[in-house]
Amino acid sequence: MYILKGIILFDGVCNLCNGLVQFLLKRDKEDRFRFASLQGEQGQQLIQKHNIEYNLDTFIYIKASKVFTKSTAALHVLKDLKGFWQLLFIFVLIPKFLRDPIYNCIANNRYKWFGKQDQCMMPKTEYKNKFLD
Repeated sequence: MYILKGIILFDGVCNLCNGLVQFLLKRDKEDRFRFASLQGEQGQQLIQKHNIEYNLDTFIYIKASKVFTKSTAALHVLKDLKGFWQLLFIFVLIPKFLRDPIYNCIANNRYKWFGKQDQCMMPKTEYKNKFLD
């Protein structure tokens, strides 16, 4: 059922991550994405299936059996979002060794800057079919 959909794995208790998921849900007019928390059963199964090395600081995007992580994942999601957001994919030309330290700085401080929840967010009824967990 999700073969043609990109799957976004995110930290389900992170306020920044949940905000980004809400941002994507509102703009995913072509129904391109499915979501799973890194802490959830489906997220863990996908990590094992694709043999992904990760921690909770890692944003993961799986599309057509290709796995993207960190800044590369974020850029591929924006590319697949279509519209104006696709233009930001040009930043993929910046080498990963320059992009990922910026990503890591934000990821390492996201709880301090944006806070966190005690448990993973529950999707609104209208978006429930977009979540794998």
